[in-house]
Amino acid sequence: MLALRYRRAMNTQPVGQLLREWRTRRRLSQLDFAAEAEISSKHLSFLETGRSQPSRDMLLHLAELLEVPLRERNAMLIAAGFAPMFGERSLSDPALQAAREAVELVLKGHEPYPALAIDRHWVMLAANGAVAALLGGIDASLLKPPVNVLRLSLHPDGLAPRIVNLPQWRAHLFARLRRQIDVSADPVLAALLDELVKYPAPAANAREARVDANAVAIPFQLAFEGSVLSFISTTTVFGTPIDVTLSELALETFFPADAATAAVLRAR
Repeated sequence: MLALRYRRAMNTQPVGQLLREWRTRRRLSQLDFAAEAEISSKHLSFLETGRSQPSRDMLLHLAELLEVPLRERNAMLIAAGFAPMFGERSLSDPALQAAREAVELVLKGHEPYPALAIDRHWVMLAANGAVAALLGGIDASLLKPPVNVLRLSLHPDGLAPRIVNLPQWRAHLFARLRRQIDVSADPVLAALLDELVKYPAPAANAREARVDANAVAIPFQLAFEGSVLSFISTTTVFGTPIDVTLSELALETFFPADAATAAVLRAR
């Protein structure tokens, strides 16, 4: 059933073409990648052109070196005639109970500061109470599941009017999204970026464009009940996942960047 589901979902490009595309995406020459994989450049060329077919172990070895996401590794296995290796379970699946409890523990333990869990497309899977408190006044349509965090942040009916350093934060999110697209080649993320760049945004003045020389990270600054909350963010992923869902799950946690922000949130 898993193999059938992936055959329906994935494209049917030859495995050699997929290998070549991922190698090119990683900006590696055939010679350099062959040396890293400890095979001859001739053998790699034969694999990419379809003159030779990789074994299952060889294909997984090459995909590991290219840092191909697990979802796409399954596609490569299927293209080569093998069964997919990595399962994709719902987050509610009993097999992911320990991971789900870890997510809930992190989100709850991070209060009174905001934290949320997102999937590979920036869809919010869970959030703590501090996130909900910051979303007052948001257009209801943006809060209907599935809630996309980037759309919620940058849409003119979302948080955008309240983001004090919107040009700077917007540029940061776009750079991060472009890096994700480079790594994953995900067409859904590419379409999301195309949508987001069309949202209206004020031109950055000199003050907004300048990065504070004393800052350690680009802050997320949000107007809230007469105050300006300033956060720095971290992203946490699960180590050594072998499930597609778990490999694509990330926790976004926000910490107060100054004492005033911490005081406001603790008071609530």
